[in-house]
Amino acid sequence: MKPWFNSSCISKQEVSLSNSMRLVWEQHVYWTRLTIISLAFNLPDVDFTTARLLRNATDMGNLLKPFYGNRIAARFSNLIREHLLIAVELVKAAKAGNQRAVAAIEKRWYENGAEIAKFLNTINPFISREEFQEMFFEHLALTTQEAVLILQKDFKASIAVFDKIEAEALQMADTITQGIVRQFPNKFRP
Repeated sequence: MKPWFNSSCISKQEVSLSNSMRLVWEQHVYWTRLTIISLAFNLPDVDFTTARLLRNATDMGNLLKPFYGNRIAARFSNLIREHLLIAVELVKAAKAGNQRAVAAIEKRWYENGAEIAKFLNTINPFISREEFQEMFFEHLALTTQEAVLILQKDFKASIAVFDKIEAEALQMADTITQGIVRQFPNKFRP
């Protein structure tokens, strides 16, 4: 995946933000996958893996602090944490074969995704609510597909889906970075 920026005219601050944003979104999808696998197969690391996954929400919020302050960063962290906790619930319900619970949890997951897109657009008008929501909903659909394939032990197909998840995560990271750079140009120019 190529970064979104043109390296010949980008500041060190932009590179740093881009690298950090891409890292937390990469970690987001990797730790989600590891948690799904741990839940699906009752691995002994499930509590540790889930705890590390949840730390990702704080890490994401911390990237917003220099631009939006503690309150907004904490709100974003809470929305991402909720997203992750819902994902854990969803995998557990799917593993148990409880389709009614799966449908209800999935509805909450998409509502949370819409809330995340709305929140980002509220704090930054350069992040399109509609475009980010479309990306985030694709992230949810792909992650659901990945979990189902893992539960069905179709590991080869789950890896192919994960490749799409990773590309989507980097696109979301770049969208947030681009929005921040556009909103706060003075923080990125010498």
